[in-house]
Amino acid sequence: MTETGHDPAQIKKSRRSRMWRINLYFFAVFTLFAALIVKLGLVQIVNGEEYERQASKTEAKIASYPAPRGKMYDRNGRVVVDNQSVPAITYTVTSNTKTKEKISTAKKLAKLIDIDTSFLKERDLKDYWLAAHPKKAEALLSKDEKKLESSKTYALQVDRVPAEEIAALKKDKQELETAAFFRRFSGGYAYEPQIVKSMNPKTAAKGDAQLLDEKTSKQQPARDLTYEEVSRVSEHLEELPGVDVIMDWTRKYPYEKTLHSIFGGVTTPEQGLLKERQDFYLTRGYARNDRVGKSYLEYQYEEYLNPKKAKVQYTENRSGEVVSQKTVDEGRRGYDLQLTFDIELQKKVEEAIEEELNKFRGSNYMLDRAFVVMMDPNNGDILSMAGKRIIDGKITDYAIGTFTTQYEMGSAVKGATVLAGYQDGMPHGQSYYDSGKLKFAGPVKKGSYTTSIGWADEVRALEKSSNVYMFYVAMRMAGITYTPGGPLPADLEDLKKMRYYYNQFGLGVKTGIDLPQESAGMQTNPKIVGGLLLDEAIGQFDTYTPLQLAQYVSTIANGGYRVQPRVVKSILQPESEKLGPVIEERSPNVLNRINNSQSDIAIVKQGFKRVTQTGTAAGAFGSLDVSGKTGTAETNYYGTNRNWWGTPTYNITFAGYYPSENPQVAFSVVVPSVDDKTKMNKNIAAKIVKAYVDLQKKYSKD
Repeated sequence: MTETGHDPAQIKKSRRSRMWRINLYFFAVFTLFAALIVKLGLVQIVNGEEYERQASKTEAKIASYPAPRGKMYDRNGRVVVDNQSVPAITYTVTSNTKTKEKISTAKKLAKLIDIDTSFLKERDLKDYWLAAHPKKAEALLSKDEKKLESSKTYALQVDRVPAEEIAALKKDKQELETAAFFRRFSGGYAYEPQIVKSMNPKTAAKGDAQLLDEKTSKQQPARDLTYEEVSRVSEHLEELPGVDVIMDWTRKYPYEKTLHSIFGGVTTPEQGLLKERQDFYLTRGYARNDRVGKSYLEYQYEEYLNPKKAKVQYTENRSGEVVSQKTVDEGRRGYDLQLTFDIELQKKVEEAIEEELNKFRGSNYMLDRAFVVMMDPNNGDILSMAGKRIIDGKITDYAIGTFTTQYEMGSAVKGATVLAGYQDGMPHGQSYYDSGKLKFAGPVKKGSYTTSIGWADEVRALEKSSNVYMFYVAMRMAGITYTPGGPLPADLEDLKKMRYYYNQFGLGVKTGIDLPQESAGMQTNPKIVGGLLLDEAIGQFDTYTPLQLAQYVSTIANGGYRVQPRVVKSILQPESEKLGPVIEERSPNVLNRINNSQSDIAIVKQGFKRVTQTGTAAGAFGSLDVSGKTGTAETNYYGTNRNWWGTPTYNITFAGYYPSENPQVAFSVVVPSVDDKTKMNKNIAAKIVKAYVDLQKKYSKD
C-alpha cells in the first residue's frame, strides 16, 4: 500500500471501466445519428414523392348557385307562373374565412351599398359587437370563466354586452349596416352562397338602360338592389373577398293576381327551409337557405318545381386557400307543370263575381264573399276556381276559400237527398203532399213556400224545391211515420245513415284535390237529433265547401262517378319557350260510383232541367241549356266582421252543369250572408256559363 492510501490496481481498474462507458456512449450516439441519416434518406429518396404529394394535397368543395323553379302553364299552354332574372349580390365563406375578414368585407360593402336593417334583432347586434371587438369581449370574462366550454363562455359574453354599446351601435347607420351584412354573411355553411341583397323585379324589368340612372336608384328602398349599386360592387369585387354579383330569379305572374293564392308562395333566402319540414328537405340535399314552396301549388309540387342548382367546384390546399374553381354542373330549372285551369275563363269568372259583389254589396251589408268552381265532370279537371272577399272595402282574391271554407248549401243538395232515398228503397214516382209545413210535438218544420204546392213527385219536388217532400224522404229512411203533432224520434244513427249516402257524392268528405289544407266540411254529432235530420235533408245542418258542391253535381252530371278533382294535368321537361315533353301524366281518378242506377240518375237530371225551365231558376240562363239546382240556407253570419256574428242571414247557392245532355262543365256558385231575395247566385251562374260557351266558340275558330 502506498503512502497516500490508494491501491494502484484499483485505480487502473476504475480507469478501464470509465473508458468502456465512454466508448459505449459514443457508440450509442453514433448509432442514433446513423439511424437518423438512414431515416432522412428514406424520407427524401424513397418516400419523398409521397410526402411531397401529401404536403400539396388539395380538397374539393362544391358550392351550389340559384337556378329558377319550374314554370306553370294553363291547359292551353299559356304561361301563368314564370321566372324573372334579377341581379343579386352574394357572399360565400370558405373553410379558411376568419371572422375578422367577414367584418372587414362587411364594412367595405356597407360603404358601397345600402341594406335594410329592420330585420336585425337584439341578439344579432350583440353577436356582431362581440365579433367586432374581440379584446373587449374577452374582458367580459373572469380568468376562471375563460376555462369553461366555449359555448358557455359565449353565452356569458352575450349576456354581458354593455347596453350602452348596443345603443351606440343603433345610432350609427354605417355600423348598423355593417352588422346587417355580417348577419347575412353568417347565415350558412362554407361554400353555401348567401344572397345578401337582390333587385326588385320591377326595377330589373326596366333593363340596363337605367344602369346608372341616379334619380331612379335613389327612389328605390334600401331593401332592394339598384343598378347603380350593382355597378359599384362590380367595380370593387377584387377588394371584397367572398362577394359576387350573380343573376338570381324571382317569380313572375303574367296574369297578375289571377289565381295568385292557388299558385302559392315561395320562401325567401332569409326564410330558407320551412321549419316543420327542415329535416325532410335536408335529407334530400337541400341547403338551409334554399327557397322552397310554402303554400298551395308551390308547396304541393315542390319535388318537381325545385330546380337542379348550378354547381361550382372550389379546390383548397391544406391551408384552406382556394387554388382553383370550375363549373361542374350548369344546373337547370325545375320541372314545369301544366295545370287544368283555363286562365281566360278564370279571368271572366272573377270579373263576374266582382260585378255582382259591387252590385249587391250596398243592399246586403253582411255580404263579403262569393265563390265559383267550374270543372270537367268527366275527368275532374278544374277549369276555374275563383273566390273573392271584401276586406276594408276592397275586393281581394280568395280562391283558396273554395276548398278551405265551408257553408250550409241549402236546397242545392236535394238531388243527393232524392238519390239517397232511392238507395234506401224509395220507388220511382213516389209522391208526398206538400202542405207548406209539418208540425210535430215540438218544432214546426216549414216548407219552401208559405202555401201548399199539393202532391208532388220527385221531379216536381226538385223543380219547385219542396222542403216538405225532402222531409218525408228523410223520415222514410229513418222509419218514421209522420203524424201531425206527433213525435220526431230521429237519432244519431239516422243522421249518420244520411251522411253515408251523401258521402258517396263527396258531401262531407274531402274531394281528394291535389292541394294542401282542404277542408272536409263541418259535421257535429248532436245528442238530440230530432228535427236536425230534416234540416240535413235540405242542406241546412252540415256544411260543405264550394268544391264539394261542384264534385257532387259532377257526379250526377257524368252518370254517377265521383271523380277526384285535379289542378295539375301533367309534369313537363323544361323547355325554353314552349311546353316540353311530358315526363309524368296525371290520369283521371274515379274515387267511387254511387249506388244508384242510371234510371235513378236520369229522373234527378229531369228534375234539374225543370229547375231552369219552369222552376226556381226559370229564365236565368236564357237560351243556354243548363240544368241544376238552386239553394237557399237559413243560417247565421260568421264572416270577417265579428260584430255581426250570430246575425240571421242566408247563403244562396247554385249547382249545375252544361249542356244538359253529355255535360262538358259542372259548376257551383256559393254566396254567403245575403238577403234571400238576392239573385246573385243565378246571375253569376248565367255569366260564367256564357263565358265558357263563348270561349269554346273562340277556341274552335283558332
